[in-house]
Amino acid sequence: MKFELYRTRMEIDRMTTLMNTLKILVVCLSLAIFTPVGAEEEGHDDHEEEGRAIELTIDQQRAAGIVVTAIAPRGLNETMRVPGEVVINAYRSTRVTPRITAQVAERHVRLGDTVTVGQRLVTLSSVAMAEAQGALVVANQEWQRVKSLGRATVSERRYTEAQVAQQQALAKVLAYGMTQVQAKALIKTGDASKATGAFDLTAPQAGTVLQDDFIMGELIEPGRVLIDISDESIMWVEAQTIPNGLPPIDDGTTATVSLDGITWLEGTVIQRHHRLDETTRTQGLRIEVSNADDRLHPGQFVEVEIVSGTSDPVLAVPSAAVTMIEGQATVFKREDGHEFHPVTIESGATVGDWVVVRAGLTEGDEIAVAGVFHLKSLLLKSSLGEGHAH
Repeated sequence: MKFELYRTRMEIDRMTTLMNTLKILVVCLSLAIFTPVGAEEEGHDDHEEEGRAIELTIDQQRAAGIVVTAIAPRGLNETMRVPGEVVINAYRSTRVTPRITAQVAERHVRLGDTVTVGQRLVTLSSVAMAEAQGALVVANQEWQRVKSLGRATVSERRYTEAQVAQQQALAKVLAYGMTQVQAKALIKTGDASKATGAFDLTAPQAGTVLQDDFIMGELIEPGRVLIDISDESIMWVEAQTIPNGLPPIDDGTTATVSLDGITWLEGTVIQRHHRLDETTRTQGLRIEVSNADDRLHPGQFVEVEIVSGTSDPVLAVPSAAVTMIEGQATVFKREDGHEFHPVTIESGATVGDWVVVRAGLTEGDEIAVAGVFHLKSLLLKSSLGEGHAH
């Protein structure tokens, strides 16, 4: 009985082993049958990827905003980008200060006002000016009297002394801050009651009031800056560069300036500082920028691009023409005027808005430089199984 049970168990084990072996054989046969078919389909897909094209008529290209250009070798400008700060143009700016101790009597302009040459800015009042004005009135009256009598009537000494006294009195009020027009008006009246000590500071140049640091009634000491005026039509940008390895940059070198990294204003390098900044150890470049549209104001931080040289001609395409497809740099090459083929390129350095092409294109090839996103969308639509894109 025990022997029969043992034999039955052995037969069951043999049957189990046989079934497992059959299952393995079935799986192997399945792989052998289906693997070649899959390989053929994959190869067919690859063939379709290589041959895919986007067909668009000239009207369709125009409607989609697609722009095509033939590529050719070009010399690329080598540029460097550095930070900068907008500052006033010191050669077009003036600081208005009193020459004697005086009190602010009246304000005529405010911060941000545009002024013209000779325009009144502020009226001051001074005891010293009142004394000088009174002395001018007296000296002028004496000179007019002596001059009317003539050299034949008065002595030569008195004639000369009266003339010199009048000239010195006039020079004194001018030195204190009166203008020629104000002094002549005082002389013309000949009225001693007009010698009040009041006088106006006027604009020595046209421009914008950038500072008016005073209040009414304030006593102002000589040399104190009351008003800053600057012509903001041409501004300066102070760019900070690292002196080590800085390429030669001469006066007149082209530079561009941007507040947002998108819109760029043209400028010119006019000076290269010979003294390093004591704090940052950077070397400054002064750039002159036209500011006719009043975009730039002192204190703004900007990005500066400076053209430092030009390379030998190389085959390059606009960076806007290059897009990434399946992780590779690709451009759309037009053939026969209506077919756009995605072409993988071997890209080199990016210089400004241009990408150097090492392989994948030849001189004269026509590529899309605008409307690339539209072409890429059509290509994706085609790859999803809708055939050639139109």
